[in-house]
Amino acid sequence: MTEKLRMDIPILLPDIVDAADACVARLMGELHGRDGVEEVHVRPAAAQDPAQLCVHYDPTVVPLARIRELAFSAGARITERFGHVLWQVEGVTHERRARAVAERLRVLPGVLEAEVSSTGLVRAEFDADQVTEARIRETLAEFGASEKVAIPSAKDEHAGHAHGTAEHVEDWGAKEHEHTHGGLFGDNSELIFSLTCGALLGVGFAIEKLAAGAAGWLPIACYVAAYFCGGFYTVREAVDNLRLKKFEIDTLMLVAAAGAASLGAWAEGALLLFLFSLGHSLEHFAMGRAKQAIEALAELAPLSATVLQDGKTREVPVEQLKIADVVVVRPNERLPADGFLVKGASAVNQAPVTGESIPVDKHAVTDAAAARAKPGAVGAESRVFAGTINGAGAIEVEVTRLSGETALAKVVKMVSEAQTQKSPTQRFTERFERIFVPAVLGLAGLLLFAGLVIDEPFNASFYRAMAVLVAASPCALAIATPSAVLSGVARAARGGVLVKGGAPLENLGSLKAIAFDKTGTLTEGRPHITDIVPAEGCTEDELLRIAIAVESLSDHPLAAAIARDGRERVGEEGVRSASDLRSLTGRGVTARLDGETIWIGKAEMFGVEGIAPLSEAMTSAIEALRNRGRTTMVVRRGLQDVGAIGLMDTPRSAARITLERLHALGIKRMIMISGDNQKVADAIAKDVGLDEAWGDLMPEDKVEAIRKLRREAKVAMVGDGVNDAPAMANATVGIAMGAAGSDVALETADVALMADDLRHLPFAVALSRHTRSIILQNVFISLGVVAFLVPATILGLGIGPAVAMHEGSTLLVVINALRLLAYRDKER
Repeated sequence: MTEKLRMDIPILLPDIVDAADACVARLMGELHGRDGVEEVHVRPAAAQDPAQLCVHYDPTVVPLARIRELAFSAGARITERFGHVLWQVEGVTHERRARAVAERLRVLPGVLEAEVSSTGLVRAEFDADQVTEARIRETLAEFGASEKVAIPSAKDEHAGHAHGTAEHVEDWGAKEHEHTHGGLFGDNSELIFSLTCGALLGVGFAIEKLAAGAAGWLPIACYVAAYFCGGFYTVREAVDNLRLKKFEIDTLMLVAAAGAASLGAWAEGALLLFLFSLGHSLEHFAMGRAKQAIEALAELAPLSATVLQDGKTREVPVEQLKIADVVVVRPNERLPADGFLVKGASAVNQAPVTGESIPVDKHAVTDAAAARAKPGAVGAESRVFAGTINGAGAIEVEVTRLSGETALAKVVKMVSEAQTQKSPTQRFTERFERIFVPAVLGLAGLLLFAGLVIDEPFNASFYRAMAVLVAASPCALAIATPSAVLSGVARAARGGVLVKGGAPLENLGSLKAIAFDKTGTLTEGRPHITDIVPAEGCTEDELLRIAIAVESLSDHPLAAAIARDGRERVGEEGVRSASDLRSLTGRGVTARLDGETIWIGKAEMFGVEGIAPLSEAMTSAIEALRNRGRTTMVVRRGLQDVGAIGLMDTPRSAARITLERLHALGIKRMIMISGDNQKVADAIAKDVGLDEAWGDLMPEDKVEAIRKLRREAKVAMVGDGVNDAPAMANATVGIAMGAAGSDVALETADVALMADDLRHLPFAVALSRHTRSIILQNVFISLGVVAFLVPATILGLGIGPAVAMHEGSTLLVVINALRLLAYRDKER
């Protein structure tokens, strides 16, 4: 039975005196719907202790790192007591060694979770009151794993929270490499030792068979030297496994080689070690290809930037850039930081970050001060990202994020962390191995006594038992899924899609249904005013001025549209300042203007919870606007209806073709869910080619809608990752669009489309389906080889051929997984 952990997370929110806060409710909503989360509840503050969020969860399904991300996105912060490290180490060259190191870390007191990937990435969550980072490093060193590169790791994250801001401090250790090596000959040491073993084996065999007059000890000496070279790394791993009371393939190989030597079959024992060590080293080399694809992401950002100060320029390391610095980017240079253009215009190639195949035209913002005050609201036409490539025009960019906080830095960190998060198939194969390996050991034990049943000497029974152990070792099964997940995640990141681990990658490939939010997903997310209907006794100008005063305080897309388009119609003259804005989630807002209460929101906001109902005339006006597919907002001052405003959002041009491609990929059901009126939702659905549209949904109704769909089939929820976060959390896979420009979207989603482009969704689904297919192929190959070899070795197949097929199958599944790195989406 999987152990459930209980974590008490102090809720640290600026300017919040208790836990009764919308951010806390949102965080609880996001966590409660996650697979692997059993219970979420708030423990009230007591005495000097702050309120705490208690999470009961299964760490094999949802790691603490993911809970930490979600807490940050909601404005909460996990207490500093719980440490989190993400290190790149040398000395871990394959999946079996990674498991051994991870298990050793897990037995340390205070280590809550520990995962190690076959590429040498170590992730550990620990209680700092019980264990230190230094102790974890010492344990790694005991296993010959030395830290090489520190992956970016957030010290304090609090982005996008309305209650206040907090500085971000990143340890951008990826720029500082300690030049340690995996052995005497660097990263290729294992391969060189293996090839030396093969050469010595060949020389010894040639002397034994061809040089009849040579001294008898010469071939034996060559074989002994071959044993040393072939068994050097194997002995180290076997010792480490035995220390953990594990009987792994490394130990079996050594026992089999020793048995061959004891029987005088030195050449066969040396051949066994040569094939095994060669298979390991080639596996290491092949997995390095996938690892390099991820490391290449970190190298996209330049190491230095040209800063403009007092009319003069100077070169500085990107780590020294500060927010509000202005950097000069010359034609064809890579951008050193995230920010917005303050001067110049150019076409920027954003493919390295967002996957967009065509350069995007950028121009300077019209109001630098406004952009500086609200950098998150800067339009895509002026916003740029570190690692992207400038076109033919020189530009000046004001920095909005530190080097460790850029979209690229976050992608590198999240993609790296994704390597350590297991997929459902990987969890299944590990459970299978826990049953299969003892069964094989039992079978081998019985075969040792085969001489009691059939007439054969003990050495023949011993040889057969060793051959069965070697043949049945599930090495290929162990690497089958991790290699495919690593390659799939790396390929997705290169295409502008961030997939957070094996689980969402596999689940995305098995989807049958997708639910879409309307605003900003199927539509452009830039609504505009189409109709102004003043109430009797009011004028259009009066209606707009009241609406502008209130909506200028809100950052909702509809509010921004009213404030923007309203000013274009009436100008600034007569527009006053409102105050005390309060949001009524899913319904509208209320504020104070000239001593009176102003209400702006849906028609359904009126007539409930003590708010007077609309007049008959206003109700009729709203109905007429909705019949024409308009989104409507009613404005009321005190008890008097001032009028209604009709807005319309434009469906995305790519929506229809995207939905057609998803249908061709096998997505049977696609639904739009919206808080807008059902008639408006139906109109948009018809425009984009959807058969189903569910309107009039409050945020909690969207969550229930997703739960209903999930009970019927696996379902993804596509939204912006902000207002849709609880619904996304309750879906099988939550997918956020435009994540490069939104920290919240980047952190809340299981899959993040870096570009604000719906056309990337079919690529993500198709790649995930291809990855899932590769995983299944690898599992069948690995199990098929074992199924063939076990009876074959029982019937007399020798250790040498068994090892050759065993290591061959391991290499085959890795090479098969590497095909994902070359995956091409023909439609993009």
